[in-house]
Amino acid sequence: MEIAFLTLLVLSLLLSPSGICKSLAAGPPVVNIGSILQFNSTTGGVAEVAIRSALEDINSDPTVLNGTTLKVKIKDTNCFDGFLGMVQGLQFMETDVIAIVGPQCSTISHIISYVANELRVPLMSFASDATLSTIQFPFFVRTGSSDLYQMAAVAALVDYNHWKIVTAIYIDNDYGRNGIIALDDALTAKRCKISYKVSFPSNAKRSELINLLVSVSYMESRVIILHTGAEHGLKFFSMANQLNMMGNSYVWIATDWLSAYLDANSSVPADIISGMQGVLTLRPHIPNSKMKSNLISKWSSQSHKYNHSDLRVNTYGFYVYDSVWALARALDAFFGDGGRISFSNDSKLHDEAGETLHLEAMSIFDMGNKLLENIRKVNFTGASGQVQFDASGDLIHPAYDIINIIRNGMRTVGFWSNYSGLLSTISPEALYSKPPNTSLANQHLYDVIWPGETAQRPRGWVFPSNAKELKIGVPNRFSFKEFVTEDNGTGSIKGYCIDVFTQALSLLPYPVSYKFIPFGSGTENPNYDKLIHMVESNEFDAAIGDIAITMSRTVTIDFTQPFIETGLVILAPVKKHIKTSWAFLQPFTLEMWCVTGLFFLIVGVVVWVLEHRINEDFRGPPSQQIITIFWFSFSTLFFSHRENTMSTLGRGVLLIWLFVVLIIVSSYTASLTSILTVQQLDTSIKGINDLKNSDDPVGFQVGSFAQDYMVNELNISRSRLRALGSPQEYADALQLGPKKGGVMAIVDERPYVELFLSTYCKIAVAGSDFTSRGWGFAFPRDSPLQVDLSTAILSLSENGELQRIRDKWVKTGDCTTDNSEFVDSDQLRLESFFGLFLICGVACVLALLIYFGIMLRKYLKHHPRRSLRRFISFVHSKETPKNMERRSMSLLRSSTPTTLMSSLTALDIERPARPVRNDTAIDMES
Repeated sequence: MEIAFLTLLVLSLLLSPSGICKSLAAGPPVVNIGSILQFNSTTGGVAEVAIRSALEDINSDPTVLNGTTLKVKIKDTNCFDGFLGMVQGLQFMETDVIAIVGPQCSTISHIISYVANELRVPLMSFASDATLSTIQFPFFVRTGSSDLYQMAAVAALVDYNHWKIVTAIYIDNDYGRNGIIALDDALTAKRCKISYKVSFPSNAKRSELINLLVSVSYMESRVIILHTGAEHGLKFFSMANQLNMMGNSYVWIATDWLSAYLDANSSVPADIISGMQGVLTLRPHIPNSKMKSNLISKWSSQSHKYNHSDLRVNTYGFYVYDSVWALARALDAFFGDGGRISFSNDSKLHDEAGETLHLEAMSIFDMGNKLLENIRKVNFTGASGQVQFDASGDLIHPAYDIINIIRNGMRTVGFWSNYSGLLSTISPEALYSKPPNTSLANQHLYDVIWPGETAQRPRGWVFPSNAKELKIGVPNRFSFKEFVTEDNGTGSIKGYCIDVFTQALSLLPYPVSYKFIPFGSGTENPNYDKLIHMVESNEFDAAIGDIAITMSRTVTIDFTQPFIETGLVILAPVKKHIKTSWAFLQPFTLEMWCVTGLFFLIVGVVVWVLEHRINEDFRGPPSQQIITIFWFSFSTLFFSHRENTMSTLGRGVLLIWLFVVLIIVSSYTASLTSILTVQQLDTSIKGINDLKNSDDPVGFQVGSFAQDYMVNELNISRSRLRALGSPQEYADALQLGPKKGGVMAIVDERPYVELFLSTYCKIAVAGSDFTSRGWGFAFPRDSPLQVDLSTAILSLSENGELQRIRDKWVKTGDCTTDNSEFVDSDQLRLESFFGLFLICGVACVLALLIYFGIMLRKYLKHHPRRSLRRFISFVHSKETPKNMERRSMSLLRSSTPTTLMSSLTALDIERPARPVRNDTAIDMES
């Protein structure tokens, strides 16, 4: 059959008119594919067995290719010798093959991909280099896992364990460099970073590798990502073990080269396994399937058959096996759709003079685009799982197993799937039937045994032993020096914030070398935003002081846990401190007290006048009547008057007066309570809304973030803001007030306000805090020192040390201001009750007018002899109520003088002490 095929090929070349076209009939009996592998490598040996096993299965399956035999030509290349590998690959491309399985090396893949694009030969490659994209190389078909996803899994693993910096060791070729670039991007997305990158050439000597590891041991990161091949990777673990870099505090994460090596080699030396205890590695996830089981069961006989008896199948074996099957299925569809295999010479391989470049043996696969299209469309379940390509040309559902090296074997502690982008103990295929859940709360791994045989997760970094002295910027304050400032005498930095920092450092399990560098002149408070910018630009390694944690600052740098809670508050003048024995008089003004007392007397007199003639309680000797007037009027203050009112006018006046007394007493009680418990403010500022709605100037501390907050968040015009530099300026500006060139209020942070109020007692806080912030120490982004200091600050808070430091520096004792100096307070003034007093006064006047009108009418009716003295005597005389009057008249008509006197006594009618005069008799008759 092969001879017939070659005869047909020769005849087609001879019969071609141009002598250029070489044509094969559709569905030929034999189709050649190629493969570029490195035979002396683990992956190359596994790939060869997988290719030949796949060809056996395909050629023995009558349902595939319909009798066409698929053959392979395998070329041995050197992955680490780029030039030699390139030449060998180009030589291999001179053979007329319709597709190539491989190359396994990223360096060779880059070169061959350019040729494949030109000759239209699909490359079924399992190279993991993420830069080999279908956009640049459309004929590159990745049939394995991409480093783009592998590095995303590594980044997820780093983030899951709360590590922020890692060290990357990689081989200096396309595979190593591009893999680390993908890792850097993935870590950045997780707000992590590679703090130290170190590469080595493929021909590096052992001494060079040892020096490399020594330099790594000096770095602060203890999380080491090893991205290389098995040959160099195993050397690194052996040397790291000798350098005591495989013990406690170290974390080693190897990419999938390690799992591929351990899976493929049936016997790994014990010293190699013992030197990598606790190492984490990744393995492309291969779900269980019938094809996978079949391949594993027959692998032993196949490996013996092809001289690789020491190798077992690994993930690359599954990928290569499915690559050949994918190509066979694509060819089947290709032939079924009328595809033909034909090749043509490439005119670009000749120069302008017609001289060849000696590459004329290379030919273009005429229908390569059609075959590539059929390859992209394949969809079947293979030994590696679902074989189907997405829009970017990668296999769908990339996933990885997270492997922990323990004792003599490997243990799966979890999975990573691009479907959710999270780590999980649930297999990826179990997640595909559910909607993707990207919540970080769902991340979970089984317990890991770390290097040093410990289950406690390493911190991931240490303070490097050869680290330089940290340059720490410290604000050199002019005001409120208790928090932080430079001592002009000694040049040392001291204050509350400095004590907190030094106490926190003392709790760290490693020494930190540092020096304080004052920031600012000391004649005014520095600009804190500039200090933060210097940390961001690495002019300072950190900033220690009273630095507020704001949203804009956290965008560029990291802060520790706040060591003091703070927020913006409003300062306003206090009108009066209540520290006097006569505080009970302050609710009313003097005018109010006088008018109130006067009305008590007026009402008492009015009621006495209205009740005097008919009410026994308001009669008696003059001294007793005066006492009655005073007692009755002031007893109404407590609603405890015992004298009953009998007249309608008297009751009306009393009712109105009791209502007035109720209002006065209630207002007095409320005002006195407020005065004794709350300091009254001089201004109308009660909170942030009053501040925003006013047009008066507002003060702030120089260098504080309060200025930008009021402008950007509260929309207060910058022209209203006044910068104040010291507590004395605070007090002076508030005392002057907005009308005299001062300010209506001051907005500042609470710690400064508390220290200010310990000295200046005429000022108080208006309203409550309208921001919730804190002070923290600033560090560059992702600094591990920030994490450890945060833990130390929490420890200081829990053991009470923070409060002791605060009590030492921030004293909030009694004010030193003279308490005898008072300012006017808000008192209840006469104007507020003018309406009540007016109503009561009008009622009294009307009642008197009505009463004297009635008395005048009665006097004129019964007294023909009229005079003022007689009228006054008439008004002063006692009048018997009408019911008693009727009863008395009936007694006069029907009783004898004796019974009359006894009845009068029973009725408690006053008997005259002297003979009744004619005018009295006339009155009694009436």
